[in-house]
Amino acid sequence: MGGLDTRISGLLGTRYPIVQAPMAGGFTPPELVAAVSNAGALGSLAGALLRPDELRDGIIAVRRLTDRPFAVNLFAPLPPPEVDTEAVAAMQAVLAPFRAELGLPEPQDVPSPAPPGLAEAQLAVVAAERVPVFSFTFGAPPLEQLREAGSVILGTATTATEAVELERLGVDAIVAQAGEAGGHRGTFLGPFEEAVVGGVVLVPRIVDRVSVPVLLAGGIMDGRGVAAALALGAEGVQLGTAFLGCPEGGTAMLQRSALAGSADASVVSRAYSGRHARLVRTRLVEAVERSGVDPLPYPLQAVITADIRAAALEAGRADLLLVLAGQGAAGLRELPAAELVQTLVRETEEAVGRLAGEG
Repeated sequence: MGGLDTRISGLLGTRYPIVQAPMAGGFTPPELVAAVSNAGALGSLAGALLRPDELRDGIIAVRRLTDRPFAVNLFAPLPPPEVDTEAVAAMQAVLAPFRAELGLPEPQDVPSPAPPGLAEAQLAVVAAERVPVFSFTFGAPPLEQLREAGSVILGTATTATEAVELERLGVDAIVAQAGEAGGHRGTFLGPFEEAVVGGVVLVPRIVDRVSVPVLLAGGIMDGRGVAAALALGAEGVQLGTAFLGCPEGGTAMLQRSALAGSADASVVSRAYSGRHARLVRTRLVEAVERSGVDPLPYPLQAVITADIRAAALEAGRADLLLVLAGQGAAGLRELPAAELVQTLVRETEEAVGRLAGEG
C-alpha cells in the first residue's frame, strides 16, 4: 500500500487511513457507515442530532452490518442559546417570501433548542456501547468515560493552537479541518474568521506542533488529494462531501445535483444554523447574507429554516436548499461506498507513484 501505511491505520484498526466524515442530518446512515468500514476505511456515524435511544439503535444497526471498526461522532456541549423574540421575528421576515413561494404557513411557535443534558446523555450511550472510535468537534467533551471504554479518540482542530490543546487533553489523533471543508466549522479557540485556514498551510502548522498523528479534512475528492495530504505530513484523511454521492448515503437526487453543479459556488455562512459552516451558495443563502439581519444563534437558525429546507426538497427547488458541502463538491462521483474507497486507494497509489517517478 506504499504511502498508505501510516500510524492512523494501526491506530484505527483499518486497512486504509481513510475516514468517512460524520455528517449529521441523516447523511451517514448505518448502511453507509458499515459499507465504508467493510471496504477497509473507517465509517463514521453522526450522532449529534440523535436522541439517546436513536443513537443506540444506530450503533446496534452498524454492528449488525459490519464487524470492522467504526466511529461515532458527537458535538461538544455548548451553552444554550438565548431566544430573542425580536431577533426571531426579524429573521422570520427575511424567510417569509420563501415560505410564500413554497406555500408554507407562517410559523407560530418560537424555536426552542435541544433539551438540557442531551449531549451528556449521548456521551453516556457512546461510552456504554464501547464504540471502537469516538470523534468530536466544537470543542472537547469530557473524555474520561470514553478512555475507560477503550475508544480511540479523534478531536477536530481548525488551528494549530486548538490542536495543541486537544493533544493536551489526551486525544489519540487530530482531524485538521481545513478551510476547504464542508459543514460546520469546529473552531473553539479564537474567532472563526481567523480559523478558515487552507489545508496546505494548516497541516504543516499542526504536525510541527503535536506528536499525535494528524488527518486532513477539507476539499479531498480523489486520490490526488489524499496523496497531497500525505505529502504535507498528514497520516490520514477524512472525506465527507466525497461520500455524499454513495447510494448507501442519505442524499436525495436534488441534493446530489446541487452538489455536482456547485462549481466553486460555496460560502462560509451562518445562514444554515447560526454557526459558521461551508455550504453551497443558493438563492436562499444569498438572501439571508444580504438581508443585514443577524442569523439566530446556533442551533435556532436551523430550527426555523427546517420547514423551508424540507419543502424545497419535496418541490424540487434547488435554489431554496441549504446544502452543506466542501469546496470540492463539483467533483462528486456517484459510486457505491466500497467502489469509492477502492478508487481512492488506487488513485492515491498512482499519484504517489508519479511523485516517486514510477511509471
